[in-house]
Amino acid sequence: MELFVFVAVLAAAACHAGWNALLKLDLEPVIATTLVAVASSLVVAPFVFLTGLPDFAAWPYVVASVVIHIGYYLTLAEAYRHGDLGHVYPIARGTAPLMTALVATLVLGETLRLAAWAGIVVLAAGILLLAVRGGRRATRFDGRSVGFALLTSLTITAYTLADGIGARAAGSAVAYAAWLFLLSGAAMSVYGLQTIGPQRLASEFKAHWAIALGGATLSTAAYGIAIWAMTVAPIALVAALRETSVLYATLISTLLLREPWLAARVAAALMVLAGALLLRVG
Repeated sequence: MELFVFVAVLAAAACHAGWNALLKLDLEPVIATTLVAVASSLVVAPFVFLTGLPDFAAWPYVVASVVIHIGYYLTLAEAYRHGDLGHVYPIARGTAPLMTALVATLVLGETLRLAAWAGIVVLAAGILLLAVRGGRRATRFDGRSVGFALLTSLTITAYTLADGIGARAAGSAVAYAAWLFLLSGAAMSVYGLQTIGPQRLASEFKAHWAIALGGATLSTAAYGIAIWAMTVAPIALVAALRETSVLYATLISTLLLREPWLAARVAAALMVLAGALLLRVG
């Protein structure tokens, strides 16, 4: 992987961890994810007019990804309802790279070198190790938080593959990403109006607009960079490298959210770094 792409994806990982951390600040998770998704459509609206439409061949993937992203937002919200950031986030992000790499190899025919496969496995193992006693409620097995985290990882795998293929067919990664966020936000606004209610949704946005727009900016930057990277590098490598976001999430969860720091996290962090370096040379 080229150095510029490598650094860009690492920056995207930091943005991704940041917006996930915002979901744990003073907001009910379903409301938080809905507000961020809706605000994301506002953030990308100017880009829609500047970039125009993606090529026709990309639209089936845009539609599929919108549907999958709705599932992602909802399963992620439920996972955070029952579990801490330091526990849920590593489980959700740690299993996705392996599944993505396997599907990309078997279905898309992507070829990875041995160092790349080693990097994916080591990175995923380190991420999952971070989930061991990862949060205040993680001292015992919590079936609900783990179950929703695993469901989230399935949606991550599905939308990553859809967007990697779709962005390559779109003619413009920026146009693809802009329309994806615009339509996902529109779909989530409909969901929010039906489940949360128009009055409460409006009042929550008025009270927490800064968090919503901050999360939306981080979210769109994080995934927009990843979508572009998947057009110039193998999907499996980008999918794995962006999961270094768990390192940033670990720092946020311990320093800001006061979730416990454990020695196992140090070993896990070193494994994630080792995996990232293997991806760089792979």
